[in-house]
Amino acid sequence: MFLNPEVLSLYILNTLFILFGSIAFYLSIKIYKNWNLNSTTKKQYTLEKQSFLTATIIKYIFIIKIPLFLYFIFTIDKLSNLITGAMCGAGVVDATDYGLYLFILKTLNLYLFGFWLVLHNKDIKKENLPYTKIKFQFFIGLFFLFFIEIALEFLMFSAIEIDKIVSCCGTLFSTSSETTISILFTLSNSIVVSIFYLNFLLIALSYFLKNKTLFQISNILFIPISIVSLILFFGTYIYELPTHHCPFCYLQKDYNYVGYFIYIFLFLGTFFGILKRLKISIIFNLLFVLIATYYPLT
Repeated sequence: MFLNPEVLSLYILNTLFILFGSIAFYLSIKIYKNWNLNSTTKKQYTLEKQSFLTATIIKYIFIIKIPLFLYFIFTIDKLSNLITGAMCGAGVVDATDYGLYLFILKTLNLYLFGFWLVLHNKDIKKENLPYTKIKFQFFIGLFFLFFIEIALEFLMFSAIEIDKIVSCCGTLFSTSSETTISILFTLSNSIVVSIFYLNFLLIALSYFLKNKTLFQISNILFIPISIVSLILFFGTYIYELPTHHCPFCYLQKDYNYVGYFIYIFLFLGTFFGILKRLKISIIFNLLFVLIATYYPLT
C-alpha cells in the first residue's frame, strides 16, 4: 500500500498536518498558559500575534480536512479493486483492525474541528476576545484526537495485505455476519423507519417552536438513527436489491455518487443543528430526508 499513489498522497498531507498541527499545539499551550488581554507587556503583544497565526493554521487544517475526508473515502473505494474479496470501501475498512475506529474518529474530528471554527469566529467578533483561552484549550485536547486519527490511518494502510482475502460488503452487512453490525438486523424495518421520520418530525417541530435545546438534542439523535435507517432500509431501495445493505456502495459511479450528497447533507444538517443554527440545519436535514425518501417512493 505504501506505493499506491492515493495512499502516498494521504501520507504526504498527513505529514504536513502533523508538522503544522504540532506548531499550533505548541503555541496553543503558550497562549492558554499566559494569555492576559489586560496586560500591555511585549509578551502579551507577541501572544496576540501568535494567536492569529495559530488560529489560521487550525482553520486551514479544517478547511483541507473536509475535501480530504471525501478523498479518503475515494481512496479506500479505489483500493477495493486491488484487494481480493472486497467489492467496495467496506471490505477495505474491515481488512484491518483499525479501519472502523479510524472511520468513526475521522467523522468525530470533522464535527469537533467545525465546532472549534464556530467558537473562533465568535471570539474574533468581540473586542475583548472572550473565548481565546477556551478555544486554544479546546484545540489542545483536539490535537491528541487528530494525532490518533493520523496514526490509525498510517496503521490501517500499512496493515493491509493485498493477497489476503477479505469479506465483501454483502457478507459484512448481513444477518449471517459475525460482526457487531449483525445486531442491527434484528431490528424491524417498520420500527426503524418510524423512528427515523418521528425523529425528523421532532426536529421540524422544535424548529417551529424555536426550542433550541430540543432542536440540538434531536439532531444529535438523528445521526445514529439516520445511519441505521440507511443501512437497514433506504440503502436497499437505492440498490434496488433487498439483500444489499452496504453504506459504502452508493458512493460509487454506478449509483451516480448519490452517497456523497446523502452524507454531506446529513453532516451539514446535524452539525448546524448541534450548533442551534435552526434555519441552515432544517434546510440540509430536509434535503437529506427528501433524497432518502425519493428512492422508496419511486
